[in-house]
Amino acid sequence: MNEWLLNNLLAFGLAFALTGMLIPQILVIAFRKNLFDGHDPRKVHKGDVPRLGGIAFVPAIIFSVLAVVGFGLNVYNATMSEALANTIVPLLFFICSLMLLFLVGIADDMIGVRYGAKFMFQILASVLIIGSGVWMSDFYGLLGLRDVPAWIGWPMTILAVVYVVNAINLIDGIDGLAAGLAALALCFYGSVFYFGGAYIYSLVAWSGFGSLLTFLYYNVFGSASRRKKIFMGDTGSLTIGMLLAFMALLLISDPMDLERSTEISPMVIAVSPLLVPLLDVVRVFFRRLRKRKNPFMPDRSHIHHKLLALGMTPAAALTVILSFALLLLALNVWLSRLINVNILILTDIAIWTVGNMALTKAIRRRERQEGTSLY
Repeated sequence: MNEWLLNNLLAFGLAFALTGMLIPQILVIAFRKNLFDGHDPRKVHKGDVPRLGGIAFVPAIIFSVLAVVGFGLNVYNATMSEALANTIVPLLFFICSLMLLFLVGIADDMIGVRYGAKFMFQILASVLIIGSGVWMSDFYGLLGLRDVPAWIGWPMTILAVVYVVNAINLIDGIDGLAAGLAALALCFYGSVFYFGGAYIYSLVAWSGFGSLLTFLYYNVFGSASRRKKIFMGDTGSLTIGMLLAFMALLLISDPMDLERSTEISPMVIAVSPLLVPLLDVVRVFFRRLRKRKNPFMPDRSHIHHKLLALGMTPAAALTVILSFALLLLALNVWLSRLINVNILILTDIAIWTVGNMALTKAIRRRERQEGTSLY
């Protein structure tokens, strides 16, 4: 077996197992200290459910990656050292940014943090990533831009990180949705990095995937009445959002020369797995502005709320959204060889817009039939 395939499997397995050991202990502490997710009109869950599952992610991911790297340095030093040579600085700065948002997330889940303060820490985490040398220096034809100077690339990198982190945070509305979309993206990123030879980054992606799979078991299939169900909370959504943003930025910085070797735009590879949360948060943001509401305050206007308003169960809504995300990812990768990146992005926006218009029309028809407001 290829040694790097073994490394990925080991990182995946360690993260999967460690998360499986941590979450039951988090559940015990949460119930002893009465640390539950509060109820309000936009929540769809019933019963007392802790929202501290995300606390397990960062320790599991960091432990798994460092353990595998340490193992590799002991067993096949030259191979692991070569892989680390060009990745150690971004990796260390990424761990710093991840720990920063991990601490902010814990504070938010335990006592609450104002969204202005959260934005500030997200910006600081973005600056750490830029400090590692990973930033948007090339737009690969998006908006007609190629190589861009730092005074454009650095602010755009900060905006991109904040955008992705908040998109994951805001779409975390039904069981398995944020984690499922993130798991899909990490599986894709891990595969791209593995086959592209960026093995250390592949380890990070597969350890994140392993941690999320364990969490999904408790989040989707866990029973609240048996005290086996848990949410990721802001600790989870912020740190997983940071992980996804880092993966996407790495691909945009194109360490594997994807554009030359595959004729696929790295921008398409980076953005395609995240299209559903990215497009949804923009739609919701402008909808709230149009209705003269605070765009940063939560409500029931996300894509999963639309599907629930049509009468779908949360499980059915989850299946539909994940299937659509997978279809959109496959469509983008296929079409990226055939059409310009700008036309492709416009096509994505058109598909999303038409789909949402159709859902809204169906909801209004159902509202007229039932004589009540559903959305």
